Amino acid sequence: MRIAIFENIMTPGGHEVEFDRILVEELRGLGHAVEFYVPQNFSFQFDYQTPVTRLKGDAVTYTNSRGLKKIFAAAKREINRQRWYSQLFEAQKNFDALIVPTSTYRYLRALNHSALKKISVPLIFILHGINPTEAPKFLAAADKLSANKNIKPVVLTFGDNIFGERRENIFTIYPPTYTARDLKVAPEISAAGKILKVGFFGQYRREKNLRGLLEVYLRGNYTRKVELQVQGSTMHAEDAEDFEKIIEQYRGVEGLSFLHKGLIGAEWQRAILNVDALLMPYSAPRYRYHWGGMLFTAIGFGKPVVASDDMNPEVFELYRVGETFHSGDTDDLARVLENFINGFDENFPTYSKNLKAAGEDFSPVNFARRLEKIIQQ
Repeated sequence: MRIAIFENIMTPGGHEVEFDRILVEELRGLGHAVEFYVPQNFSFQFDYQTPVTRLKGDAVTYTNSRGLKKIFAAAKREINRQRWYSQLFEAQKNFDALIVPTSTYRYLRALNHSALKKISVPLIFILHGINPTEAPKFLAAADKLSANKNIKPVVLTFGDNIFGERRENIFTIYPPTYTARDLKVAPEISAAGKILKVGFFGQYRREKNLRGLLEVYLRGNYTRKVELQVQGSTMHAEDAEDFEKIIEQYRGVEGLSFLHKGLIGAEWQRAILNVDALLMPYSAPRYRYHWGGMLFTAIGFGKPVVASDDMNPEVFELYRVGETFHSGDTDDLARVLENFINGFDENFPTYSKNLKAAGEDFSPVNFARRLEKIIQQ
């Protein structure tokens, strides 16, 4: 098949970039031809080695947008979305299926006002989770599109329904893991007597409570040498300023290192491979409904984790890929983190076995096959 990917979200890097790479490389690996359709000013952060068609109408980024600026940006995006939809409708003769890789109910709502809803080839909208507030809006928009069987919303989730609701035109599939696509050999896991390297990586936001983690980590009683590496990319000025304050506050503390930089491709993969475990102690209700990019990075790279128990609990029910603590409970985090570090060598065989099984279940190629099946049915 000739598969088109309509990408209109510009980010400084991170999981959105890698998710598009999974789509391109895994679908191509299944024998399909892949092409991007993007807004005229779209800037790629990675070279996907894929043909690109540019559409009239500028992409809008929400980076550093707040208040009225964010409202204006959202309105501008809605106007341009209709322009893009019209051009994609006219271009449908050039592809056999169209995928929108990162969608919300707003994409479906806008589709109801566009000729694109009458598209004659499969149109896949991928939603990376639905929260309770969004669910009624999403279901209502999907219901209005149910007459056209080519419109196929796909929700990345671990169940077969949306808060108990099922629709024939809504599909649910597991999200994919992120893997070391450019680096094939992982370093050896730390053995007893060597430094255990743990990492706190990804996009830095204040809600992730890095300060709380650092306080807990530094007061831990560890029976082995351990080092914490902290890396973060920032999208908003206030987050960047806050992160820099943390870096300055803890500068020179033994066993702590910081990197304030977005990492992409091989550089990102190398950073993950060079630690033995990953920490994701941030707590928020949305992590129950949206798959955790860092959790699925850890699984794909075979790295045990310490995570809040509201981080995709269905995964931990199936696989012991690490340890969880009670969400928002710093005392429990301290207990779990200390036991995790001190018992790492003893528990690693169990973690490794479960990481391997989870990695196969949620593998990128299995994700692509599930997506291919939805396109073809």
